[in-house]
Amino acid sequence: MKAIGVLGTGSSVGKTWVATALGAWLRRQGVRVAPCKTQNMSNNAWALPEGGEIARAQAMQAEACGLVPTAEMNPILLKPSGRAGSQLILGGRPEGVVPAADYYLEYDRLWTRVAGVLDGWRTRCDVLVLEGAGSPVELNLMDRDLANLRPIRHLDGRWLLVGDIDRGGIFAQLAGTWQLLPAADRPRGLGAIVNRFRGDKALFADPGHRLLPHAPGLAVLGTIPWRRDLQPETEDGFDRGDADRGSGDTIAWIRYPRVANVTDCQPWWDDAGVRTRWIDDPGQLAGAKAIVLPGSKNTLGDLRWLRTNGWFEAVAAAARNGVLVVGICGGYQMLGERLDDPEGLAGDAGSEAGFGLLPLTTGFRPDKIVQQVTAECDGRSWGAYEIHMGRSTVTQPCEPLQMVKDSEGTRPEGLRRGMVWGTYLHGWFEAPEVRRKVAAAAGIVGHRAEPILWAEKRREVYAQMADHLAAHVDLGPVRRYLDL
Repeated sequence: MKAIGVLGTGSSVGKTWVATALGAWLRRQGVRVAPCKTQNMSNNAWALPEGGEIARAQAMQAEACGLVPTAEMNPILLKPSGRAGSQLILGGRPEGVVPAADYYLEYDRLWTRVAGVLDGWRTRCDVLVLEGAGSPVELNLMDRDLANLRPIRHLDGRWLLVGDIDRGGIFAQLAGTWQLLPAADRPRGLGAIVNRFRGDKALFADPGHRLLPHAPGLAVLGTIPWRRDLQPETEDGFDRGDADRGSGDTIAWIRYPRVANVTDCQPWWDDAGVRTRWIDDPGQLAGAKAIVLPGSKNTLGDLRWLRTNGWFEAVAAAARNGVLVVGICGGYQMLGERLDDPEGLAGDAGSEAGFGLLPLTTGFRPDKIVQQVTAECDGRSWGAYEIHMGRSTVTQPCEPLQMVKDSEGTRPEGLRRGMVWGTYLHGWFEAPEVRRKVAAAAGIVGHRAEPILWAEKRREVYAQMADHLAAHVDLGPVRRYLDL
């Protein structure tokens, strides 16, 4: 097995995109390729078929490689939950909340886990694409690196370096990273990629020539033009421009401080006649036809933020006026009557009254529900999933939102009371039939849904990403390293 690390000059420079496109391209070459990000920090998670969870980005990379996601593709996942720290997910399973100051006290144990996972890949694939985290040359973290240089060294692999020209300072990004790299790691470099170029490439001709005196030995392999239609997933769920997309009647998504699984919004982006807008002020609800309360990694903390900032009155008034209100996972729990988390298992501790718009109460338990389900709407079936520590109890008769199938059979799921709907399902909007039903209930008359499932759309995008990468990046060094 050979390994290629996709390193970045910083966070959010496009490592996830390049690693996904590279995996799709290698698969096309007939290579058994698999993705791995040894340590990720993200509140956008994916439920594995066998239970457990990993970051959504690695699940999408698995799809691009033609694989079913597994825990070994993201052995360490940190889910920030507030001042208390981050929930630590090891091998797909939660191990409690770890304060930031204490996390690296576990370094030796965590590296042993990572090294074991990396060794386990040696006989399972031909190429392992290792996505890095942040920058590989954070001088305060390099001696505790779990996601960048040490995994590459462990596998005697090579690396590509990704920089983001859109944020400016691309030459400083690349040259500075090169100069801070340990001398022993420089020969492992296959080259650099300039990512997210917007504009006329003729105005940016031959960046490698300009870089060479400042980073001798670091070749620039190409410049990737930005294409908004080729962004199936981003690490944190948001990229520039994602806060306000589309045109038509508005679906307002509430962006509370610890919002999670924001990727639930993405299937709407290919639909016509609808605008999705992420908002953080109740005054921005004016004119919205529907309101979505998405998932949260600190449900009580975000609920307190909503109450303090005037959202309770604004959302209740909107519901009274016939605006459709939809809650997903943590947002569903908030729409109920009460939430109790005395031990702070899902974030801040305590008890809080919810919006009172749905008849349910929620208590939090240490055993986490992580499972895939099959949802159905108007004859279409598709895969969705649940990830939550809360258990909700219905307090009075109420119509379920839908029926779903899981490992134990068919059961009702979610609640619907008038114009207030709630569900635990992430991926619920991935079916065009659901989006049509939501748009119709909200009175969004101009809505036209993309007819295929979002999962099918993603697979089309992966193929186009591979084409885009190959068209703009010299992959010769990759071919030569892999003997392709």
